[in-house]
Amino acid sequence: MKIGILGGGQLGRMLALAGRPLGLEFGVYEPSPNPPSAPAAPTTMGSFDDESALEAFITDCDVVTYELEHLPLRAVELVAAKKPVYPPPLALAVGQDRLREKELFQTLGIPTPRFAPIRSSGDLSAALSHVGLPAVLKTVQLGYDGKGQRIVRTLEDGIGAWSELGERTLIAEEFIPFEREVSVIAVRSAAGEVKFYPLVQNVHRRGILERSDAPAPDRTSTMQCEAEDFCSRILKSLDYVGILTIEFFVRSGHLVANEMAPRVHNSGHWTIEGAVCSQFENHIRAVSGLALGSTAVAEEWTMFNLIGGAPSEAQFASVPSAHVHLYGKVSKPGRKIGHVTALRRDAAAVEPLVQNILAPAEPR
Repeated sequence: MKIGILGGGQLGRMLALAGRPLGLEFGVYEPSPNPPSAPAAPTTMGSFDDESALEAFITDCDVVTYELEHLPLRAVELVAAKKPVYPPPLALAVGQDRLREKELFQTLGIPTPRFAPIRSSGDLSAALSHVGLPAVLKTVQLGYDGKGQRIVRTLEDGIGAWSELGERTLIAEEFIPFEREVSVIAVRSAAGEVKFYPLVQNVHRRGILERSDAPAPDRTSTMQCEAEDFCSRILKSLDYVGILTIEFFVRSGHLVANEMAPRVHNSGHWTIEGAVCSQFENHIRAVSGLALGSTAVAEEWTMFNLIGGAPSEAQFASVPSAHVHLYGKVSKPGRKIGHVTALRRDAAAVEPLVQNILAPAEPR
């Protein structure tokens, strides 16, 4: 079986690396030259708007998946008309539109911050009155790693943010005074089998994920059950196949949904060493029709992103449990160029090494 991957970033690279031991073949379609995926799988360079190139790429693919949600929906729908695509295009349509995403959560009875759409400057006052101040204004599309959002404390702030964010459709959200941020990663097969990884606690710096601790410290059975319940509702609603990630705020010990990612996720990178079957292998198992692997975790793990600078593996050699993953990307402020995973008990030894590498983070 050959699996086509739309997108050649580090997630595409890790998907191909996880799937090759299963005897599967891979091809990657990516607009940029020499992407991170190139050493892991044959890569076809082409625009996502080039329908003839896309059709040629999928000719010998049995199934197609994607490694990022910022793809032209039309391109994915074109592929889906000719080949099975997982997760389904509907999941992509929801995941790349913050307003549609919140509306789905609301329809399924999943708690969210209060929210309201802003389609013109005239909507600002009513939207901010509905959600309350302070509030967060976000672009409906193309926001990631802290991009496309502003915290506003007055209507005047909102008017300024409307201009700064391009005078395009926004979503106003209630500012949540959360205790911490967590995420849950689930996998669902085409046959409807579902498995969950434990809740992970995440720490962001300037909007970019810096550290994940798995399982989340002091997680409760109530929180884990809530996460699995909410995630199950979305999986069923979208007839989902593959890995799905939901990010939550924790408020008074309960979960408030922030956003979903219809793909393998940065907060699950620790599963490569930390789980019996990684998120990457389980995604490939799901989309290829294989039985899902175990999500069991025997130890506590910490993952640090390497943002802006690349270390040598020798720098971490003194930490026995440290595993360094570099993505083959050129160093640049704010760019995720790799990650390091270590047992939680060794995190204190890894953290200063990572901090010495981090450059000031400006989202790429």
